[in-house]
Amino acid sequence: MEIEKLEEKGECIDTAILIEILILAIIQGVTEWLPISSSGHLVMAQKYMGLSLPVFFDVVLHLGSLLVVLIAFQSEIFKILRALFHLDFKSEEGKLAIYIVLGSIPTAVIGFLFGDVIESLFKNLLVVGIAFIIFGSFLFVSFVFISKRGKNQNKPLDHFDAVLMGIAQGVALIPGISRSGVTITTALLRKVEKQRAFTFSFLLFIPAVVGATGKTAVKVGSLTIAGVDYAGVLLGLAITVVVGYVSLKLLLRIVLRERFHLFAYYCWAIGFIVVLSQVLAVF
Repeated sequence: MEIEKLEEKGECIDTAILIEILILAIIQGVTEWLPISSSGHLVMAQKYMGLSLPVFFDVVLHLGSLLVVLIAFQSEIFKILRALFHLDFKSEEGKLAIYIVLGSIPTAVIGFLFGDVIESLFKNLLVVGIAFIIFGSFLFVSFVFISKRGKNQNKPLDHFDAVLMGIAQGVALIPGISRSGVTITTALLRKVEKQRAFTFSFLLFIPAVVGATGKTAVKVGSLTIAGVDYAGVLLGLAITVVVGYVSLKLLLRIVLRERFHLFAYYCWAIGFIVVLSQVLAVF
């Protein structure tokens, strides 16, 4: 429910907003990392639960996700920055820096060319449901293919892998398609070693979320909002970080144990429920 509606009803704004922040922070913290699409879940929360917070809160949630990555991969990030400082592009970390740039380009192009179309999809639950089903199928089919291939999963990351993962990340702008799920699976299909695929997926996330947040800030002109309980906002940020960090570590275990495909069943279930609800709503 929106702030203006609460004011008209004379309800306690702080309490209502706090509850919304907590719910959305938990959703963001869990679904941003597990392969079940955070954007798809946030759309469902807004449509089915009536949750609708200002852009300011959306930015805060994404900053929380960024903090999780910076904390979890601080060692890798420091090594990459050190390689950049020394202009060392022959080391593993220096190559990663190049790959991050290469992977970010297709994501940025997709966002720039199709940004308005993708944004309109956030208002269409039917599309979100279909996207969940398609993504679940992609996860499952990919798992079958990778399993049949055997244990040959130790290829180092290369330029082409980075570009493909960047394209996959751009496609994941569609609500209902998991960014982590589609990028990691794309790398695994390319025979990239599991730990490398996992790490690069989230290093690639950093410029993407920074760019998206910057674009949002420019678009709305200001990220300040009157009448907000900033203590509640900080609490929401903390929950996003804590829950997100735990979810990220869980995701690593899932990837290493080759259990990624199990989330296909969840995506199928959610997708069919959403599609069915939208179809029945027509009649």
